[in-house]
Amino acid sequence: MLLWTGLGNPESGMQAHRHNIGFMAVDRIAQRHGFTPWRKRFRGEVAEGTIQGEKILLLKPMTYMNLSGESVQQAIAFYKIPIENMAVFHDELDLAPGRLRIKKGGGAAGHNGLRSIDKMMSNQNYWRVRLGIGHPGDKAQVAHYVLSNFSKNEYEWLDPLIDGVAQSAPLLVEEKMDAFMSKVALLTKE
Repeated sequence: MLLWTGLGNPESGMQAHRHNIGFMAVDRIAQRHGFTPWRKRFRGEVAEGTIQGEKILLLKPMTYMNLSGESVQQAIAFYKIPIENMAVFHDELDLAPGRLRIKKGGGAAGHNGLRSIDKMMSNQNYWRVRLGIGHPGDKAQVAHYVLSNFSKNEYEWLDPLIDGVAQSAPLLVEEKMDAFMSKVALLTKE
């Protein structure tokens, strides 16, 4: 079983925030691949499905970003999922809008959701699907920026990126990470 966690904040008024791009990604994966309806579990919402014959649990922690690790830890403990079988979809300031990178392990780079997960896990050797939202240019503006809605113009790159992630999900299952990144890049080209 794989655990794919999308990071975000639970309030309905925050759904279109840049910080919620992780929620958007797993929502689109669930929709595209016919996962079960979302239900409350593990201090979050979960949907279950199968891609490429592999059972996948999608998780959206409803603990707010700074406590995401509490929800993740409960799901991992219940299903006894090895940390190496987890991927976390999250916003990335250090990538240009619409860009995607994936890596295994590494630091939190100031991301409070990743920091919370790292704190709860003894092993940080999980996949990080970094979804570029760009940087506001001034460190003092970061909190306001990530907690603001995507603009209408940003949906021109956001929708293709989220669709590309969902369409390319089978490559994630197969751990063909370079192929996954290449296919998403190809699908998001204008």
